[in-house]
Amino acid sequence: MKVLFLTHSAGFKHDYLPVASEVIPELGRESGQFEATVTDDCSLVNAENLKDYDVLIFATTGELPMSDDQKQSILDFVRSGKGFVGIHNATDTFYEYEPYGEMIGGYFSGHPWHQEVEIRVEDTNHPATRHLGESFKVVDEIYTHRNWSRDKTHVLMSIVNDSVDISKGTRDDHDYAMGWCHNYGKGRVFYTALGHPKELWHQDFFQKHLLEGILWAAGKTQ
Repeated sequence: MKVLFLTHSAGFKHDYLPVASEVIPELGRESGQFEATVTDDCSLVNAENLKDYDVLIFATTGELPMSDDQKQSILDFVRSGKGFVGIHNATDTFYEYEPYGEMIGGYFSGHPWHQEVEIRVEDTNHPATRHLGESFKVVDEIYTHRNWSRDKTHVLMSIVNDSVDISKGTRDDHDYAMGWCHNYGKGRVFYTALGHPKELWHQDFFQKHLLEGILWAAGKTQ
């Protein structure tokens, strides 16, 4: 199995990216499940090149320098039965290309909390979250999302509202998912909002969360 991991920053550049660029390929090697190509070169995302890959991972920001054909190739890739994984700032990407937002499940609308929060695991059976128990605590930059709804995706985990000053939030419904997944055409989309602190990338629970999310997106697990 082959994975293409895009780390291009057309907006804010996260300092976890160099660590992520080492961890993702390492997860593939250690598990024996995939071989990862890491790049910040957006030209590699095109219909012809994507034929060689099973999963596309984004840890990106801003309006990526891609043509309309390239953008369409992302959607076609997933719809055809492949996998897409979005990490943290992947929802802070392609605001001006709404089909991307529909595919990934929502857009970043703020990060009102950067602290220790409690995360409720809503699906304790999913491969990416079942090792986390019913809840866990983590220090992270907490994203909130717009153009997002439970009606459009399957929530894996969300904030325990009592663990933050909820008055600082950006949603009237105070519903803040921290991870979700859904089918898109014949393919699968997995998104985790975790990942801002580079220290988190060395944590076993987070690495397993990512690995299982990638394998689920690839259709390797149920």
